[in-house]
Amino acid sequence: MASPNRKRVAIAVALATAIAVPAEGLRQYAYYDPPGILTVCRGHTGDVQRGRKYSLVECDAFLTADMREAVETVDRCVPGLPDPVLAAFGDATFNLGPTIACDVTHSTAARLLLAGDLVGACNQLPRWSRAHVAGVYVVLPGLAKRRAAERALCLEGVT
Repeated sequence: MASPNRKRVAIAVALATAIAVPAEGLRQYAYYDPPGILTVCRGHTGDVQRGRKYSLVECDAFLTADMREAVETVDRCVPGLPDPVLAAFGDATFNLGPTIACDVTHSTAARLLLAGDLVGACNQLPRWSRAHVAGVYVVLPGLAKRRAAERALCLEGVT
């Protein structure tokens, strides 16, 4: 039988993946995302090879592993979050990196999570919808939509 924490992480991974899949789309050949990061499949940015076609099985494995890593990162930074909050910040961490949930020096959301102000932390998610594109910091509509979905899921965990 799986431990309660493993079950929590699995639930959060499933919830976060439900946000990531439509937000990321699927591209089996490597591409540069708007900020210029070499990416493949559904947002995988690890060891990506340009010009290579990745299989659907590889893409699914990347997403599962990458999302699990993101959710576990959030769980280590702020243990015991409700599943929807963990999932929302897991997806944001998958997409943006751990600063949003873990870096109390650079993220109001991280400070609020650590302080236990989960509603306040959830409401910070939409602020993270900008990226550098061609040297300019702009709101990306896809990020804004994704952050709104994360916020809605996050608030389900605290209301």
